[in-house]
Amino acid sequence: MPDESKTLDPAVRPAAATAAPSGTTAAATPSGATATAGDSPVPARAHRWTLGLVTVGLVLAALNLRPAITSLGALLEEVSEGLHMSGSVAGVLTSVPPLCFAVFGITAPRLARRFGPVAVVCAGMAAIFTGLLLRPFASGTAGFLAASALALMGIAVSNVLMPVIVKRYFPDRVGSMTGLYSMALALGTSVAAAATVPMTEALGGDWRIGLGVWAAVAALAVLPWLPLLRDRSDAGRPGERAATNASAPDSTAPSAGTRAPATGTGSAAPAEAAAPPRVTRSRTAWALGCFFGLQATGAYITMGWMPQIFRDAGVPASTAGVLLAVTMVMGVPLAFVIPRLATRMRNQGPIVVALGLCGLGGYTGLFLAPAAGAWAWALLLGVSNCAFPLALTMIGMRSRTGAGVVRLSAFAQSVGYLISIPGPLLVGVLYQHSGGWGLPIALMGGLMVPQMIVGTLAGRDRTVEDEC
Repeated sequence: MPDESKTLDPAVRPAAATAAPSGTTAAATPSGATATAGDSPVPARAHRWTLGLVTVGLVLAALNLRPAITSLGALLEEVSEGLHMSGSVAGVLTSVPPLCFAVFGITAPRLARRFGPVAVVCAGMAAIFTGLLLRPFASGTAGFLAASALALMGIAVSNVLMPVIVKRYFPDRVGSMTGLYSMALALGTSVAAAATVPMTEALGGDWRIGLGVWAAVAALAVLPWLPLLRDRSDAGRPGERAATNASAPDSTAPSAGTRAPATGTGSAAPAEAAAPPRVTRSRTAWALGCFFGLQATGAYITMGWMPQIFRDAGVPASTAGVLLAVTMVMGVPLAFVIPRLATRMRNQGPIVVALGLCGLGGYTGLFLAPAAGAWAWALLLGVSNCAFPLALTMIGMRSRTGAGVVRLSAFAQSVGYLISIPGPLLVGVLYQHSGGWGLPIALMGGLMVPQMIVGTLAGRDRTVEDEC
């Protein structure tokens, strides 16, 4: 654990000694200024056990941000038969995650301002636990969707607030901590995909039990956040709520290996007082939202349908689940490497293109020989899906302030998940009406082209404040 003085928010240290975290810039708040909810400082009395507890909480939370989805993907055929779903209805089911992420994710900043990000993440973990616990008891499609939506609501607000928690408690280690929880997220995704089918078979073959066991894992994720609720420094006190529409003046200083935001002179941006950026006016914000949406489309189609693609090609159900796990587990090492690499590059466009080409290769393989080269296609699609940690990293790099990061995170993720809603549903409809996977896979591969285009635009060396 690092020296405590190095983990405090820049607002409690002299501006001259403040270094920006990897991929972002630190905001120095003058004495007497009121911090925004996005820039709320860690209390000066924060102890190492607190930071350790936050680290454990981040890891356990990240582990639970995808099992609700990938465990269902591995058992989609059994769930569809058990609840008498058609292919189109199953497509609706795979579209529920991005819909919930878009609808509920946009509320996260307001909830964080009122109750504090720690309390909201804790409530999010509790919602995941409750939804996963209730889902196996659903007797029909409506009840199953409602319980799934409750779990996904918790995932949605936690998705948006993870970067906020990291920036608040680890302002000098944003890159490494983002990599840590991205790795945990990928690990939880892959383990749920690989273990759900064998675990279901070992427990008697009932898909309801196979899905329900993940509620126990979600229960563990609630525990680390409970002691942190005593820290009320980030709660929405009246003075802080009044200040949420105006960020504190900030000065920026690049950390070692991290570039300063472009200002036209190559130097760090000067201190300035400004309201949080109106991201809807920024072309970069829209490009980032579209990039997030297209990569999310590919990710949720993969998580929802890839096991079925392999099963229809003659691959055993247990092997199909392992292939999905291979795809997801690629994010464990790459989720740590890609953010660190991205923060050292002035333009992230080359990474976007490299990931997109891997996706094109994987979908081409699925189209031509899904069973013969199954392991290779799973690996390529796993690399392509690492556009997610890249998108998270670019969110931190495309704004100068913590308040800007909060707004950009909520905007990009909400817009992105709205864009991704039709993808899994359309794949289900095309599969049902075409009688095969050729047309759906061609659609998936075709979406990689606009993803590379908007990702390259979002990766340009600029911030949303430059455009608002």
